[in-house]
Formats: sequence, structure tokens, C-alpha cells
Amino acid sequence: MINKKYLRILFVVYLLILLRVIVFKYPLERLQEIVASWRSDVLWEGMDRANFVWFRTIKMYVHYWGYKSVNSFGNLVGNILVFIPLGYMLPRLSRAFQNILICLGTGLLVVLAIELFQLLTAFGSFDVDDILLNELGILLGYLFYKMLSYFISNKSLTE
Repeated sequence: MINKKYLRILFVVYLLILLRVIVFKYPLERLQEIVASWRSDVLWEGMDRANFVWFRTIKMYVHYWGYKSVNSFGNLVGNILVFIPLGYMLPRLSRAFQNILICLGTGLLVVLAIELFQLLTAFGSFDVDDILLNELGILLGYLFYKMLSYFISNKSLTE
């Protein structure tokens, strides 16, 4: 298995990539424009674009699944896949996160921080469906960790 020191480094790299992909997804020039034009009323702009209704975005993606103009598959699956590493790495890094509720709760805090940042800054848009899909990704990562741990412990018992 991978050394914890390298896993910590990999985890930091993952978090940086996560921030780049989700929060700072715009080109640097666009980010500079957004920051330069930021106003105190940007919060209301974020509220206008926000989705607070469960399954609204998911239903829309499913409805437009076959249309080429809407990247439904990428948005749905991407919101899940991008958080699988978090659910896998947290319990690998610390015994405390091996408790599913602590792992999912910590993941939820990370996801909420990202979504609230998007809401308050208008860097992206707040969506409760993203929270649901991201948590599903964390759960899948955690379950992958548990399955891998089970197979590794059973393999060492048979050797």
C-alpha cells in the first residue's frame, strides 16, 4: 500500500485540483475580470442563479440526456466522480474518518464550503443537487475504501 506521507501529498494535490476544477474553472483572465468587477450586490446575482429545489437540476439533466447542446452526462457523472477520491482518501489518512458518518459529515462540510463560496462570490452557481451528487461520490469512495480494506485483510489472513 501507499505510504501515508505520499498519500498526504496526493491528498493536497487532489484538493488543489478540486478547487481548480470546481471553483476556479474559468481562465485566469476571466477570473481577473470577475474580481475587478466584483460588487457587494454580487450576492444577489448568486441568489438569482442558485437552485434550492432538490432534484430540479438532476431532472433537467435526465430530460436533456440525448441533446448535444447540454452536457447532461458530464455534469451528472462528473459531480459524482470528482468526489470519489475524497471519500476514499479520508479514511486512509485517519482512523477517525473510518466512521462513515464522520467521513460523510466532513465531506459535506467541504462540499458546503464550495457551494457557499459559489453562492456568495458568483464563481459558479449554488445547486443543492450538486451537494447530493457530491455526497454520493464521497459515499462511493468510502465504500470502495471499505471493500478494498476487506479484500486486503482477507488476503493477508489466507497467506
